[in-house]
Amino acid sequence: MDPQISDNTEAGRFEASVDGDVVGQLTYRRNPDVLVLTHTVVEPAAEGKGVGSALARAALDAARSEGLPVMPVCTFVEAWIERHPDYADLVVRSGGEASPAPDTPGDGDVDTPGR
Repeated sequence: MDPQISDNTEAGRFEASVDGDVVGQLTYRRNPDVLVLTHTVVEPAAEGKGVGSALARAALDAARSEGLPVMPVCTFVEAWIERHPDYADLVVRSGGEASPAPDTPGDGDVDTPGR
């Protein structure tokens, strides 16, 4: 599965599509000085096929190209960055250590709808 990633700025999310169907999304809040990555959701049929990773990479690459640091509130994105330390330079944290609590529904992990 090779998802196409697009930035739906009106909805505030990166979307992963396969054959025209949205199979995942990473929501964000764009502030003037930081891109806050809030939540990742992947459809059950796309789970375990790299959709979440493709979304994380696209969001982080976009932030890098804009010269914008990121604040990963989503624990999936935070863990992804830990596994890909070449993106660690983008991360900004409040107080130098802990990320703030999610302000969107869910716990910040990759959700699978219908579970």
